[in-house]
Amino acid sequence: MKLSVLVLFTALAVGLSIGLVNFHFQGSWYYLLISFGISFITSFIVFYYLIEKYIYTKIKLIYKLIHNLKLGKDLKEALGEYVSSDPINDVEQEVKEWAGAKKKEIDLLKKQEQFRREFLSNVSHEFKTPLFAIQGYIETLQDCVVDDPEQAVIFLKKAGNNVERLSYLINDLDVISKLETGESPIHYQKFDFVHLAKEVMDYLEDRAQSKKINLFFKDKYSGPTMVSADREKIRQVLINLIVNSIKYGIENGETAIKIFELHDQFLIEVTDNGIGIEEKHLTRLFERFYRIDTHRAREVGGTGLGLAIVKHILEAHQQTISVRSTPGIGTTFAFTLQKGG
Repeated sequence: MKLSVLVLFTALAVGLSIGLVNFHFQGSWYYLLISFGISFITSFIVFYYLIEKYIYTKIKLIYKLIHNLKLGKDLKEALGEYVSSDPINDVEQEVKEWAGAKKKEIDLLKKQEQFRREFLSNVSHEFKTPLFAIQGYIETLQDCVVDDPEQAVIFLKKAGNNVERLSYLINDLDVISKLETGESPIHYQKFDFVHLAKEVMDYLEDRAQSKKINLFFKDKYSGPTMVSADREKIRQVLINLIVNSIKYGIENGETAIKIFELHDQFLIEVTDNGIGIEEKHLTRLFERFYRIDTHRAREVGGTGLGLAIVKHILEAHQQTISVRSTPGIGTTFAFTLQKGG
């Protein structure tokens, strides 16, 4: 409601009230009209001045501050020209919108704080496990290095394995950090994805054969499938996805790659017939260190960062990845890549 309309209704109410009081005591319409006119004009002037000076200008200032600060302007700019003809209603709307935005920010901050706590706890746990193991092996080595050299060599190898695990962990954390900060830029080039996939499958053939898992293409691809991406980073994506399928695959199982042609992209699926994943875990699968079965995850090894790295690489390419799975049937990871012409 505009200031003049608000003051008008207020003055009418005051004038009518005073006029009726005079009419009650004087019993004359003449006195009613005179008292109404005088009180109406006086009330209008007084209320307009008071509301304009002490209330309305303050509301306009609040509106200007809220509106302009929302646009990212500094305080000096926020105190500039007035931009609304009805600030009372507008300030109500602005405050509601601002309150809603702040609530979303608070919810996001709470979520990020929870994620930070979980992440620090996971990092601490991941580092403590091999460090304590190394410490134990070194202490044992000190006792048996002279009396039992053969046992000392065994403990030395075990300590070395844990040092290697720490090295992998630090390297994976470094990869994610550089992808997030842009320190590891994407070097786009055109290459044949089918040829890259064959290279990766050949590279992982021995690892797959140790669990009697067959790696293959679901369809035959006689011609090149040209994509535009960072070849080495997409190689890492494929390695991580296939290694993951091998880790959680079943003996005499299979892992297959299939390519679907879309409008300006290719959709690549990596499918296995392994143990599968329950639906409640799917939304958190790409979080750092998130493990479905902690005990089994420790047995199969890895840093718990493989899928997080995959997600970061594809997001850096402005592409997407999704997962669908059914326990006891298998899992499919699907991601997109830009066509290379």
